[in-house]
Parts: sequence; C-alpha cells; structure tokens
Amino acid sequence: MALARPLRLLLIVFASVLGGIVLTVLAALYLLLQPDRFTAMLQQQANDAGLQLMLSSPASPTLFPRPALQLEGITLVARDNGSGNVSNMPILLAANGRLVLPWRTLFGGPMVISRMQINSPRVDLDALQAWLISLPPQSAAVPEQIPRIATGVRIRNGSLMQNNSQWLDDVSLDTGRLTAGQRFGVNLSGKETDGTPLQLQLTMVPSIADGVLVLDSITVHAADSSATELHMSGHARWMGGSNLALQLQGKFNLAQQGSYDAAALLSAPGQNTPLLLHLKLQGKDNHIDLQLPPLALAQWWNQLANPQGPQLSAPPGNGQLQMATLDLKGVHIEGLSVQTGNAVPAPASTAAPVAKPAAPQP
Repeated sequence: MALARPLRLLLIVFASVLGGIVLTVLAALYLLLQPDRFTAMLQQQANDAGLQLMLSSPASPTLFPRPALQLEGITLVARDNGSGNVSNMPILLAANGRLVLPWRTLFGGPMVISRMQINSPRVDLDALQAWLISLPPQSAAVPEQIPRIATGVRIRNGSLMQNNSQWLDDVSLDTGRLTAGQRFGVNLSGKETDGTPLQLQLTMVPSIADGVLVLDSITVHAADSSATELHMSGHARWMGGSNLALQLQGKFNLAQQGSYDAAALLSAPGQNTPLLLHLKLQGKDNHIDLQLPPLALAQWWNQLANPQGPQLSAPPGNGQLQMATLDLKGVHIEGLSVQTGNAVPAPASTAAPVAKPAAPQP
C-alpha cells in the first residue's frame, strides 16, 4: 500500500504529460491545415473562370478520421464583367461540402485534394447558360496542369432547375481519380419529374499540351428505364475562354423506334449566340439535322416528358426533323415532319417570281 500512492501520482503525471503532448500535436496539426489557404485557392480558381465562390461561414478544419475542410453554405455566382448578360441567380447552391486532404499537404506539401464531397447542390441551368454566353474570348485560361484529385468527387441529393422548375431530382455523381494522362470516369444518375431514372457514364483521358486542354478517348453512354440508349465516342479541345471544340459519333437506340447513326458537334457561344449543338441522326425512314442550344433543348425535352401532358412544339434552333413514326410518353405520331429556324421555306408571297416564257414574235 505504501507504493500505491506514489504509483498513482506517477501515473497521473505521466497521463498529464501525455495528454499535453497530444493536445499540442492536435493544435499544431489544426493550425497546419490553414483553412484560409485552401479557401483562397478555391476562390481564386473560381475567379479565373469568371465566377465568384462564397461561403456562409469560414471553412472549418477537422483532423479525424482524416484531415478535411468543412464548407458550409456554398454559393457560386457569375462574376459581373460589365457585359450585362450575367444572371443574378446563383449557378450553384449547396448545403455543405467537404474537402478531404492528404497528410503530406499539412506539412508543406502541394495543395492536393484527396476527395471532394458536395451535399444537396442545386444547379440553375438558366444562370449557367447566361454565364456561358457572357464569357468574353479568352476570359478563362487553360491551367498549366490538370488539377489532381486523388480519389474523386462525390455529390448526393442534387437537383437541376430550368425556368424555376425542377428538371432532374435525386442527382448523384461519382468520379474516379483525376490525373493527367490517365483515364477519368464519371457516373451520373437522376430522376425526371415523372420519376423516370436516367443514367450517364462518361470516360476520357485529359491532358494539357501547348496551352490546350485535350480530352481524348471520350466515351459517352446514357440510358433510361425504357431501353433508350446513347453510345458515342470522340474527342474535345479547349483553348481557353469559350474556344471549345467537340466531336462525337456513335449510335442512338430509341426504344421501339430502331437504331440511328448519331453525330454531335459542339460550337462555342458567340457575342449574340448561345452554345450550339449540331446534332445529326440518320435511321430507316427517319432523319434529323438540327442546330440546337443545349439548355433550351433540355427544356423542350422536359416539356415533352411532362407527366401532366406533353406540350408538343418544334424543337428550338435551326434544321429539320423527319420521322415515319414516333412514340413518346404514350403519344403516337405518324409522318412527323418539322422544319424550324432557317430551314423553314419562305412563304409563297415572298418567293421570287417565276419567269414567264417570252411571247413568240410575229
């Protein structure tokens, strides 16, 4: 019993010293995270792209189970560049996010993000389109190197909005590792307003050479629950700002309507023109050749899929569509022929007069 009291005192002193060391180490690691450094990095990257990133409160660091920064109240809006085309609506709103960091970053290593998680994001397609249109030539430069994300990005419970109404709900996104010269994959899923599930898989090999972002070996696979599928492959080049070129070719299988040869060409937005998609589909007794603004096309498609009753209208843009039969959301159409925009023939009253043959001379 005589040794019990000194032993207890020794244990108490040892535990106090150990606890002090642990607290000191935790405090040092906490300071090493430097949340302001990462917040400034993200805001600068957004600023370089003509965007403004705002948080409802300063980023808060955590150390366990892995070093991370917790972001609350994320808002992403277009930065006003004086063009007058910028929407006041936020492009993205998110409840919160989390940036997981490798331990080596804490000790002065490069600012690498191991994983990015975003919860309940809301993306406004109208605000996104307004930002794309407002981009002046070369407003955003190609980065010197591909940003590296060690284990990918994760998004849950997202939504896409168009004209203040929901276009897609329950959106989830998962990506693989992002590294220059390595295949990068994206898996996206969501539900239309009528509950129809949609899935999209996208893969590519990103790299940067001579100031150009190159996306090689692109593959796109999209499908819904009705056996409608799209599979395309191609490549893209980004030279900075809105200087973007993309070419894709493949097959489009429409449920109960057959297979089509498909091609897509994406052209950059101009001063007074939106981002345009030149879409070609060629199948038996069916032909489509259209130039469409992608976001307006999404709205048109959503109107056709309206569970309260499809709103039939010509697709936005220029071109022509000829379908022998079309079955869509319970609607059956035969002999559909649509010409829109510049493809619409001039009215007879404005057509050039037909020359009459000269009267015979006596």
